[in-house]
Amino acid sequence: MPVVNLNAALATFEERWSPRRVAKLNDYDVKVVKVEGEFTWHSHQDTDELFLVIDGELTIQMRDGDVVLKAGELYVVPRGVEHCPRAEKLATVMLLEPAGVVNTGDAGGPQTARLKDL
Repeated sequence: MPVVNLNAALATFEERWSPRRVAKLNDYDVKVVKVEGEFTWHSHQDTDELFLVIDGELTIQMRDGDVVLKAGELYVVPRGVEHCPRAEKLATVMLLEPAGVVNTGDAGGPQTARLKDL
């Protein structure tokens, strides 16, 4: 596998909330995504979801309180926990989750994105 430069990978697209797979790790996808504005409330019943902020700031809203992440910080949303990511300004994020996980989880809707490879 070639070395992946995350900044170079992120420079190849502009779409928001449309993750790109940059690597596979066993049965997991390593994804990068540009986020801005508010996503949709959703949960993933069968898996945890790791968010690692590369640049900017990300708020993960949850029913019992928000988690605010700055560049270099990560948080794992436990399986089944309803959450809604939000970024007031453009932020870049790496996600780690099992292959096949849909970005909108159980919510579906217009923000559901087909995973693309870089």
